[in-house]
Amino acid sequence: MSRKTSLFAGLLVAAASTFALGASAQGGLPVKGGNWAGMVAETSGGHLLGNPKAETKLVEYMSYTCSHCASFSRTGDAALKMLYVPSGRMSFEIRHLVRDPVDLTAVLLTHCGEAKKFPGNHEAFMARHDSWMAKARKTTQAQRARWQFGSLGARFQAIASDLDFYDIMEGRGYSRVAADKCLADEAKANALAERSRADIEAHGISGTPSFMLNGELLDGTHAWEDLQPQLDKAL
Repeated sequence: MSRKTSLFAGLLVAAASTFALGASAQGGLPVKGGNWAGMVAETSGGHLLGNPKAETKLVEYMSYTCSHCASFSRTGDAALKMLYVPSGRMSFEIRHLVRDPVDLTAVLLTHCGEAKKFPGNHEAFMARHDSWMAKARKTTQAQRARWQFGSLGARFQAIASDLDFYDIMEGRGYSRVAADKCLADEAKANALAERSRADIEAHGISGTPSFMLNGELLDGTHAWEDLQPQLDKAL
């Protein structure tokens, strides 16, 4: 068994246990006036919003199956996009720490299409987080078994079907065929999972959301009220 296969096998086992219990830059130059809010570039582990050459760089390490990440998306994301990123003084990168196959399925779908679509896809999944996570916790043994057999694409499609991910994507303008094409991208799935593992090992990240500011992991910072004062000081 290869290391990549072992990685996914481990993720699948973790998910079954958990739920049984309960690029390139898009958009060209900044708009006139120096507003960087619309700039989005895909990175090796996620997406960067704003000026890629900003002096202050914030990275969020997040997971879609993390309730605290969903809470941060409802508080910090909007403030960052409206008050911090547009000036070009700070960039905001969202990177993925893949915890389980449900998480990776959501990651692949949020990455579906051009980089500039990511922020809207990300917001759509976070907005319905409570709903689809409730469904995940109520899945039957038979449903979870479907998540562990067949090709990776087939497993991700089963998850997407059981948790209403196709409905979320339809609301974003994606057909089921388009969504399935993204879910079948095994090379991207492998790359994102490997990047996640490397980030965890390199930075000693133990939980989500975690934040890195100008290359330094912020200890004890997992919510907007903890992060904001540190951003203001850095700026």
